[in-house]
Amino acid sequence: MAKNQKSYTPEFKQQIVDLYNAGGTSYPQLEREYGVNRSTISGWVKQLSPIKVSDGETVSLKEYKALQKEIQRLKTENGILKKATAIFAKEQ
Repeated sequence: MAKNQKSYTPEFKQQIVDLYNAGGTSYPQLEREYGVNRSTISGWVKQLSPIKVSDGETVSLKEYKALQKEIQRLKTENGILKKATAIFAKEQ
């Protein structure tokens, strides 16, 4: 991380995203009011805004990517277990 780079808490980031998603505040307003670069706010909005996955369920992009990574890991483990099962079945 650069020496002069600011660090923001997850709560602060979520507050900014919530203000933007509420519809009453634009990127330039948030930039002026909180002193955070517009591209930084845009990145937070993309990452933390909820994505509707079903009628009453939403996830953020960050959560979605974590779920995809977990699915890939489980598929890999499942493939390994299938191969191990085939090997043990041959031995018996």
